[in-house]
Amino acid sequence: MASKQSTVDYIVDQMAAAGTISSKKMFGEYGVYLDGKMFALVCDDQLFVRPTEPGRKYIGTPTEAPPYPSAKLHFLIPGDRWDDGEWLSELCRITARELPLPKPKKPKATAKPTAAAKPKSV
Repeated sequence: MASKQSTVDYIVDQMAAAGTISSKKMFGEYGVYLDGKMFALVCDDQLFVRPTEPGRKYIGTPTEAPPYPSAKLHFLIPGDRWDDGEWLSELCRITARELPLPKPKKPKATAKPTAAAKPKSV
């Protein structure tokens, strides 16, 4: 089941104090980014945060679950915690601080002309 845009909008709004938060739709679900680092997923209208040791300490005893089949375990943040924007924003900051910057994308290779596209020599 795909996540609702309204759920993602609410979660992102609650995290706003953490910094520049954005979301990106991916296969009916959403990746959540803080300052360009993907640190969470919203899948089936549930919030999954990438696990880090400082995040684990902040949460206490987190529930861990995969956001989708065959995925690594993430911290599953219960819906009642979404309402505490200050707590959620701090979890975002703690988690993102521990994650590496995304790898730069390689430039797309330009297509070589095919034989049909080459001008004929006289």
